Amino acid sequence: MKKYSPTTPSRRQMTTVDYGVLSAAEPFKKLVIKISSKSGRNNQGRITTRHQGGGNKKLYRLIDFKQDKLNISGRVETLEYDPYRTAFIALIVYKDGERRYVLASKDMKVGQEIITSENAPLKESNRLALKNIPVGYFVHNVELNKGTGGQLARSAGSYGEVLAQENGWTHLKLSSGEIRKIKWDNFASLGQVSNPDWNLTNIGKAGRSRWLGIRPTVRGTAMNPVDHPYGGGEGRQPRGTRKPKTLWGKVTGGRKTRNRKKWSNKMIIEKRK
Repeated sequence: MKKYSPTTPSRRQMTTVDYGVLSAAEPFKKLVIKISSKSGRNNQGRITTRHQGGGNKKLYRLIDFKQDKLNISGRVETLEYDPYRTAFIALIVYKDGERRYVLASKDMKVGQEIITSENAPLKESNRLALKNIPVGYFVHNVELNKGTGGQLARSAGSYGEVLAQENGWTHLKLSSGEIRKIKWDNFASLGQVSNPDWNLTNIGKAGRSRWLGIRPTVRGTAMNPVDHPYGGGEGRQPRGTRKPKTLWGKVTGGRKTRNRKKWSNKMIIEKRK
């Protein structure tokens, strides 16, 4: 983590991730597109996600979550920052000359060789079938259905730990503590996702939130009764409702939101803590 000299009160608290490991390179133009900002609005122009809008302009990098170039090795050309995700990304140049962006693993280095294969060597960032990964190894960018691309363990510092292999299923422990079964023919990349210190970032000041496209949030207790279940009262008052509620009166604290009849419940061996 990078800290700053306390030239202002906000600077005293502010921390950022150290980007010294990244390459000083422009993004690869053919793998970059512009996504127009919706500021949390739906197709009718109504706000469906509050506190979004503004922020610095950014370009979306097209990430290859499938990594379906089988048995063709590639070399890490650059390690780059991605404004749309918490993890770092890597530009891979394959032996046939094609370039693709992939999620960078924690200890990935420029010049490193990686490969996707059913029986790839057990080396960080290589991608192979779960059934060929020994118990105790960390994996990321894990497929839920073969060929659809990785869906699990893709954010900064996240990983799944292989706990067991039995009867066509791999038991995987996720960062949340959940243990679930995944078909062992599915592919996963070895290692932990890059940028594990991301969760230690201290934004430090309101302006930096605005750079990130996050608008201010007003406390419910500071509103009037007409605007929020916690609003009103003389001075600072307790919330006045038995259970914590959202702006729309829905119970929030402690209520389980997962559908009890969800088809994938049978895949979960142990629920998250």
